[in-house]
Parts: sequence; C-alpha cells; structure tokens
Amino acid sequence: MKIRKCKIQNQKERLLLHACCGPCLSSVYETLARKEYEISVIWYNPNIEPEEEYQKRLLELKRYCQIENIPLLIPEIDYANENLLWKKSISGLENEPEGGNRCKKCIDFRLKRIADFADMQKYEKVSTTLSVSPHKNAKIINSIGENIYKEKFLQRDFKKKNGYLKSIQLSKKYKLYRQNYCGCLFGKKV
Repeated sequence: MKIRKCKIQNQKERLLLHACCGPCLSSVYETLARKEYEISVIWYNPNIEPEEEYQKRLLELKRYCQIENIPLLIPEIDYANENLLWKKSISGLENEPEGGNRCKKCIDFRLKRIADFADMQKYEKVSTTLSVSPHKNAKIINSIGENIYKEKFLQRDFKKKNGYLKSIQLSKKYKLYRQNYCGCLFGKKV
C-alpha cells in the first residue's frame, strides 16, 4: 500500500492575506473564512498617500479585524523610507493609467516585501485582497503572486460573485471608511 501525505480532516491551512483596507478585506474575509483557511491579515501598503490617508486606512482595518477577531500583523516600518522605496520601484510610471504598469510594479513590490515573512512564519498559502477592486486585473495579480510564491499563492478573482458589491454592503453594515482612490496619489490624479 502506498502511503501519501494527506491532510487531517478539518485542519485548516494557514493563509497570510495581504489587505489594502477594511472594505476590501470585508468581503474577501467573508468568502475565505467559510472555507478551509485559518486567516491572518498582513498590512503592508507604503504606496498609500498621503501618510494621513495611510493611517486612516490602517485604523479602519484594525477596527474591522477587531470586530471579526482576525489576527492582524503590522510590520514595523519607517513609512517615509518605505514610501521612498516604493516610489523608486514605480519610477517612470507615474503617469500610467490606473490598472496599468505602475499598478503591476506596485503589487509586485508589496507582495515581494511580505514574502520573507510568509516563509519565516511557514504559511501554507498567501493571497491578497487587491483583486476585489473593479480597477484591478485579477489575472495580473494572480500572475505576480504565482511568480513570487509559486503554488503557495491562492489565486482568486475576489470581485466575482459580486465580491465588490459585498464589500460596499459590508462597509455600510460596519460603518467602514471607504476611500475614493486605490492608494497612491498618482492613481488619484489620473
């Protein structure tokens, strides 16, 4: 008899979920929490500008995570320094349209920066809430994630099955602050 590695029934895989804000997390969490994942959320978004907006989104994410009792990991970073590194990574792409090459570089930058943490903490799966946005291409996000994490990346298009609409509804339910732009000021101007 061949013995294969098997998963113990009811054992949930540990998923590190990168979140950009509370509203996006709300519908994604609702979708994934009912499945086989033990979810921890990680906040790493030095692209969000200005810093006041960054802090406002972080506070709302913390509040939502407290409501739902979701573990939230916030790496200790120097916002100004990380924001400069992010700006260097997208240099020359400032005038790109929302969803274009600037966004690809931005997503790649953020997912790469949390890769070491995901490996160190031995998460079985990694994903991001970014594909819930109607302004983001899930195929591109999934390709970037797969390139960085290989089979560990949980590929999803969270805007499917009314994911974005659910995020709006849940934001109203929990009275979450909803921003009117993705994060960087370049995207807000375009």
